[in-house]
Amino acid sequence: MSAVLMDGKEVSKKMRVDIRADVDAFKAETGITPGLAVVIIGDDPASRVYVNNKKKRAGHCHMYSREYALPEETTQEELVKLIDELNHDDEIHGILVQHPMPKHIDESIIFRSISPAKDVDAFHPENVGRIMNGNFDFLPCTPAGVMALLDEYGIDPKGKECVIVGRSNIVGKPQAMLLLHRHGTVTICHSRTKNLPEVTKRADILVVAIGKAKFITADMVKDGAVVIDVGVNPDSEGGLCGDVDFAEIEKKASFITPVPGGVGPMTITMLMKNTLTAAKRFAGK
Repeated sequence: MSAVLMDGKEVSKKMRVDIRADVDAFKAETGITPGLAVVIIGDDPASRVYVNNKKKRAGHCHMYSREYALPEETTQEELVKLIDELNHDDEIHGILVQHPMPKHIDESIIFRSISPAKDVDAFHPENVGRIMNGNFDFLPCTPAGVMALLDEYGIDPKGKECVIVGRSNIVGKPQAMLLLHRHGTVTICHSRTKNLPEVTKRADILVVAIGKAKFITADMVKDGAVVIDVGVNPDSEGGLCGDVDFAEIEKKASFITPVPGGVGPMTITMLMKNTLTAAKRFAGK
């Protein structure tokens, strides 16, 4: 048996065609071009790649993007002031501050300073609360991308054992909520989970987001499981690998995401979708 590869590149490309058509129709109706502001502090190479990709995708979707590249020593006060200006800028409908941020900046304060209506990463406490109760405008981009992949491949979480390895505010916790909203039976695992292999082996749908290369091995996965790998790590050959041992698990799983080319492309596409949603809310649509 060999797993079906969940091709995030192809799915996201297809979704972007639909988003672009929606953007064009929205612009024709309202005269408004959805606008995304991306703020990057410092010169982290990985962050620079992510920011460039976000700007490129915005262009593909016929959106307006504006970059603010700030020096590493930018103060928290200066950053909050810039965000406040963007909150009141009618050309900008979505604001994204690339993380990780420098250590002297409190990310929680920055996330709270972004208007919930422009919070296209869905990290503001108000948006987090709305995800909890199921009444949301925006979803965090990576968990939303995972759900879109499941939908594309006809995988319904309803009634299934869904196990998430990782409890971050960015992926693990919101992913649990989205699977729960879709009637999955959800378990969240973390560094203090006892007998982790026993728990992961119960999973019909296994989502792994811990940032440890090839941490999940084949003996931790049951036959026929759907395996979603959110991790991106350098491997020993100078390339990239995920949090699961792809080569071995691919032989056991029914569906699996590759790294790269799985969840990653979906994340940026969901950001475009959120930006369009924010522009529509601004226009009263």
